[in-house]
Amino acid sequence: MKTKPKLSVIVPVFNQDKYLARCMRSLLNQTLSKNDYEIIVINDGSTDKTELVLKQFSKEIKLLKNKKNKGLPYSINKGIISSQGRFIVRVDSDDYVNSNFLKFLYEFLIQNEKFKVDGVACDYLLVDDNEKVIAKKKFQENPIGCGIMFKKSHLKKIGFYDKKFFLCEEKELIIRYKKKYNLDYLGIPLYRYRRHNNNITNNKNNIKYFEKLILKKFNV
Repeated sequence: MKTKPKLSVIVPVFNQDKYLARCMRSLLNQTLSKNDYEIIVINDGSTDKTELVLKQFSKEIKLLKNKKNKGLPYSINKGIISSQGRFIVRVDSDDYVNSNFLKFLYEFLIQNEKFKVDGVACDYLLVDDNEKVIAKKKFQENPIGCGIMFKKSHLKKIGFYDKKFFLCEEKELIIRYKKKYNLDYLGIPLYRYRRHNNNITNNKNNIKYFEKLILKKFNV
């Protein structure tokens, strides 16, 4: 009988066939035992070869599908709701991670749980299209939506991701999470954030719109 995973990795994907296999390989090549985690991929109505790439990993992942593109927060929520793990961590399909990514974040949370640590974020390396390191980034100074391990029960209590925020969804979520729970920080670059021409964060006008929406929502 297969044991219940301790944590769930949520990977939303929309038209990232070029980078997806690299992401999957990094998640399957973890020092944490494969019995301790599950990988949930949400194909958000991709129209490229994403489906073909995912077939290579069909025996090692749990695949969910949206018939049409629903957006990032909707897909992440869908993955979280179907997850079995006590802890949740999101990895974007065009990024990849260090082999100790899951083990270090998980052990940090377990070892600090008695001190009321409810989540942990790590530093990351900014890499280019060819995986050349551009810079090391501190999460506290340059936060991103990935590489953060949360307690699933806490995400449920705050209502998961707000589906209205197609961008800046992580900023909105973290504000609500930190109002009730403690989010700590591990200063090790375990995440690899890929910068390329198709990053959805390249659209500065859209980002400004959702940042203003955050200010309006929280009166800050």
